[in-house]
Amino acid sequence: MRNQTTSPTAAARSAAQTAGGEGPAAHVAAAWNRYWFTPTDSRPLALVRIGTAAVALMLWWSYAADLQTWFAQAGVLPADTVRQWRSPAAFSLFDWASTSASLTMLFGGLGVMFVLLLVGLATPVVAVLSAVLWASLLHRGPMLAGPADDCLSILLWCLVIGPAGEHFSIDRWLGDRAGKPAPGPSVRAGIATGLMQVHASAIAVAAVLAQLKGDAWWNGLAAWYLAAGPQSLAADLMPLLARSEYLTNLLTHSITAFEIMFAILLWYSPTQRLVARIGLAGWPLLGLLAGEPLWGLSLALFALPLALSGRHGRRVGDC
Repeated sequence: MRNQTTSPTAAARSAAQTAGGEGPAAHVAAAWNRYWFTPTDSRPLALVRIGTAAVALMLWWSYAADLQTWFAQAGVLPADTVRQWRSPAAFSLFDWASTSASLTMLFGGLGVMFVLLLVGLATPVVAVLSAVLWASLLHRGPMLAGPADDCLSILLWCLVIGPAGEHFSIDRWLGDRAGKPAPGPSVRAGIATGLMQVHASAIAVAAVLAQLKGDAWWNGLAAWYLAAGPQSLAADLMPLLARSEYLTNLLTHSITAFEIMFAILLWYSPTQRLVARIGLAGWPLLGLLAGEPLWGLSLALFALPLALSGRHGRRVGDC
């Protein structure tokens, strides 16, 4: 006898009809269930895992040289002082690293977790440990955290939720050797991808709102200031911008237009994959211009699953 299953969409529609028909509330509920709980291919999430681990190792290494200077007992940021400064709800395992040796061991353990995440070994456990240890490091010195650090934290928790080790991993290789069947679409992968879409759009909106508070983004000179900044990696643009005010204005307003387009069109099926693919190049380029290349790479990772396969379900306008 053929095994019959009910899709999340059909289940939501049946529940809505039982509750009293296809009213607006039932329509929204069905769209909500379809967005979050439709099984999704986990292979794009595995690529996000690899990219996230690579970015994580670069950010982790950036802390290494000054680790003792900042976080040792006699360092610039004693644990007792930071506890008084940060949110009472914040928690850090690094608070308990009372000696240089324990601080080094805990920090080294974080690096090991990122390597294991990169190769995909014991991924469900490693993803949790990576997210907790990274959050602990940020809470140990919250005033040191940059935009890339915060984006990495979100990506790590998305990898905790989704089955990030099901493909392109040692876990998958061991599963193949043990004769385990290849994994199919997963609800957890859909939830993780949905969270990345929400955060990608929200970060773009936040960037636009922050920029539009400054006059330089209205008068078109912001691109000049970005390229001229000490951290910018786009110094080669300076001669071109110096010769053409029109080019400077065009680049400035193109950045704002890109962020607005990304935040909005990421939610519509016909444009979603295209705008996500534009984001794969646009965010890293913007990161280079702003002197935050790892921030740009992190935002590209948010867009990666949408660029490869898009999202299932209806457009937002249909909800």
